[in-house]
Amino acid sequence: MKHIFLILILLATLSCCKNDDDNNDTLPPATQTGAGIFACYVNGTSYIDTSGGYFNCFYQFIDGEYFFGIGGEDNNHNLFDQIILASNASSIEEGIVYTLTCNLTDSYYGEVAFTGQLLDATTCNTNFGTMTITKLDFTNNIISGTFEFDIIHPNTGETIQIREGRFDTLFTQ
Repeated sequence: MKHIFLILILLATLSCCKNDDDNNDTLPPATQTGAGIFACYVNGTSYIDTSGGYFNCFYQFIDGEYFFGIGGEDNNHNLFDQIILASNASSIEEGIVYTLTCNLTDSYYGEVAFTGQLLDATTCNTNFGTMTITKLDFTNNIISGTFEFDIIHPNTGETIQIREGRFDTLFTQ
């Protein structure tokens, strides 16, 4: 009986000492300062850009149309190499919620590249999703936003949920 009591005390002590700072599933906070953040949950697991903070992000006027694109890479994630959000011949504005559909002219979309495979998938094959631009600062070239969408795995047909996405970075014009 004494051994069981000691084991219970040890287990209680270990469970009390868990520090939330050690939680790898915590995303960085949503910011609007150009902090170099691209993060979300993929099926409940954190996906945090590992490229060093400033990744490819642009908002450019080309041949009379606007194009936006941002891509985050998490080299530690086992499902995706990259998550991309983009507009195709469509402008973006602060405070607007955009529906992510297909990569067609005058549209917005999300896309993923699967790790170790020559496969990608877009929001065109799902129930779509949303992207909101929370800051668009042309003076300092800062863009921030939130996103969420589902992707259908092209091989398994599994629905992959991308939730609580956020980005905050500098963009090129």
